[in-house]
Amino acid sequence: MIWSVAEQISKLSKPTSCCPGDIIYSGSPEAVGPVLRGDLIEMRTGGLPDLSVRIV
Repeated sequence: MIWSVAEQISKLSKPTSCCPGDIIYSGSPEAVGPVLRGDLIEMRTGGLPDLSVRIV
């Protein structure tokens, strides 16, 4: 990545406020394919309920 996680949060929190639980999309690593119908996206972070989204 060009910027560290701390730098990204710093830059994003200047024009808007960032809150616990906010999701920051910063791109994807090499060899990651597109999100397709039928895919299941699961997200977990400490202290918050898990989130699952099925693409339809």
